[in-house]
Amino acid sequence: MRHLSFKTQSANATIVKREWHVVDATNQTLGRMTSKIASVLRGKNKAYYTPHFDCGDYVIVVNSGKVILTGNKMEDKEYQTYSLYPGGQKIESAKNLVARRPNLMIERAVKGMLPKNRMGRAMAKKLFVYEGAEHPHKAQNPKAMSI
Repeated sequence: MRHLSFKTQSANATIVKREWHVVDATNQTLGRMTSKIASVLRGKNKAYYTPHFDCGDYVIVVNSGKVILTGNKMEDKEYQTYSLYPGGQKIESAKNLVARRPNLMIERAVKGMLPKNRMGRAMAKKLFVYEGAEHPHKAQNPKAMSI
């Protein structure tokens, strides 16, 4: 009698099929939306997910300026940057950051949920955030992702 083999396959370049997804950030809560985006970028939505291989999809986020924060976070939440120079620390509220650079808040939230290594940086490059409703990735035929 032949024995069936139930070996688990690790993901590799021949197995992985990358897809494109579009997320509309209008009236979406920042944390809930970005956690789902980070999961898709890592590839955790795939049956062949492998932690040591980048098997995630591409994600396009449109209307980034219309994302919402719950409670008083829009006024209370602060984003800090430091230039490594004396006196080079800058603190900015979420309200000012959305007005000045709305894409940055989503990019920072997603990047903080990805691995802190080369693979995480490669995953972050598959995220495209746009302020308006238009994006230049029509040729990739992205599918709408519900959150």
